[in-house]
Amino acid sequence: MDLSNLRPHPKATRQRRRVGRGPGSGRGKTAGRGEKGQTHRSKVSPGFEGGQTPLYRRVPQLPGKGSAAHNRGLFGTQFAVVNVGTLSERFEANDEITPERLLALGIIGKLLDGLKVLGGGEIDRPLKVRAHAFSASARAKIEDSGGSVEVIEE
Repeated sequence: MDLSNLRPHPKATRQRRRVGRGPGSGRGKTAGRGEKGQTHRSKVSPGFEGGQTPLYRRVPQLPGKGSAAHNRGLFGTQFAVVNVGTLSERFEANDEITPERLLALGIIGKLLDGLKVLGGGEIDRPLKVRAHAFSASARAKIEDSGGSVEVIEE
């Protein structure tokens, strides 16, 4: 026995349907295509909507060109953002600030793809901040006040 002898079980395969072979076949005359109509002779291309502007042309394109433009929207990263001024108002000196703590306190609504700290406002006390991203001004303000910055890698 070798591979040339292998055949599927006879009842496991079906014969192909021969259409358009006369009335005795049960699939004669219109051969399952119905009467008249646009598709009774041949197919129309995929996406054709009868002359109406097709969906792929109605949907707006993303701005820009190249793969960088397509990293927005569905494929981009969305951060929950918080300003250093907000952190300075809500926390005491030397407190450790994490995304989970901000979420529990209701300072951010959803974590999304991570937490980004922005440089809006002033900070007057040292804080230990852990986040997924920092703006350059936020990093400078936190470190200038004597605090520390830690980037969470995932």
